[in-house]
Amino acid sequence: MHVMHSRCAALDLGKDMLVAGVRLQDSGGVQRECRTYRTTGRQLLELSSWLVSLGVSHVVMEATGSYWKSVWHVLEGQFDLTLANPAQIRNLPGRKSDVNDATWMADLLAHGLIRGSFVPPAAIDALRELTRTRKQFVREITRHTQRIQKILDIASLKLTGTITDVLGVSGRAIVKSLIAGETNPERLADLVDYRLRVKREQLVEALHGRLTVQQRRLLAMHLNLVETIEASIEQLDRDIEKAVDPFRDIVDWLMQIPGLSDIGVPALLGEIGVDMTKFKTHQHLVSWARLCPRLDESAGKIHSRRTQKGAVWIKTLLIQAAWAAIKTKDSYLRAQFLRLRARRGAKKAIVAVAASILTAVYYVIRDRTPYRDLGIQYFNHHDRSRTARRLVARLQQLGYNVQVSEAAA
Repeated sequence: MHVMHSRCAALDLGKDMLVAGVRLQDSGGVQRECRTYRTTGRQLLELSSWLVSLGVSHVVMEATGSYWKSVWHVLEGQFDLTLANPAQIRNLPGRKSDVNDATWMADLLAHGLIRGSFVPPAAIDALRELTRTRKQFVREITRHTQRIQKILDIASLKLTGTITDVLGVSGRAIVKSLIAGETNPERLADLVDYRLRVKREQLVEALHGRLTVQQRRLLAMHLNLVETIEASIEQLDRDIEKAVDPFRDIVDWLMQIPGLSDIGVPALLGEIGVDMTKFKTHQHLVSWARLCPRLDESAGKIHSRRTQKGAVWIKTLLIQAAWAAIKTKDSYLRAQFLRLRARRGAKKAIVAVAASILTAVYYVIRDRTPYRDLGIQYFNHHDRSRTARRLVARLQQLGYNVQVSEAAA
């Protein structure tokens, strides 16, 4: 087999240790050497110096958790780095060890058999860190809100069934008053904003309950944590706004796509970046985001067409965007959803809409052009004869005799 990289290395990574396997090939044959290093900063610099001294040009490592990032940052700029998907470079069964894994990866890299994963540049990676942290903070707020609801329910304060958002303006005012020791339902009901759509009698009835001293302290702790996290999210929003300034025009164009918001667009750019040359076609991007059917068939039999697992950050983001997009009237995405839902169900239809959103994102970024919606009538006009046959067949199923002729222009 043809050797593409004669001097290469592979790193089998762990949390505290890594094994570096070097493969050097010349006219005299193949030489191999393995060394073990700790993942501290000084040890990684020693690893880099050793690889340089051997004349290594290409290095591959597994995408193992977040362990690879510190190693990548140290070696970046000195070697041609490849990040490999562990599922694609598994060794043969029964040959599992760190040294064997590093040797195996080095052989695959030398012969060009490893397809590198997408690694964002520094600016996009920084944006990704901000947007992912923001999402994690939002999840934390949700968890603390649920704990507040649980305490209120235990105390027979049925606020959760009366007010939609317990930590909205009205709900938060009531919770703070409860923490302060207020127990009169009438006074608590007076704190509600006049725009809240709930009858006063119903609200007063829901507020007949008693909190213990301990429950008040717990409510205060949870609410304090929520407000602290909310302040952190506001700071993150300001940081994200600064991070997307260099490509503000792309952000404005992507905001025109139904379902994408001022929160979703930076998060999406943090996952895929702004350089679409990393993906050969939009199909490669959709496949990378795990939004296309898997290829799993043998002997002419299809075993599965379910989407693959993985890409949880971008996949979740796009599915949420798709559910929001189908609410936009007279849009292509809504027409696509309604068309596919009738034949394949809502779940498969929404995945297809998410794939369409990502396809539009690909071309908006690649061509640096605004989004243009094809409209809700696109499928009817795209294939008139097919639409006519479908409608005729439907009428015939209902018992009508149908004759169709082309209308005069």
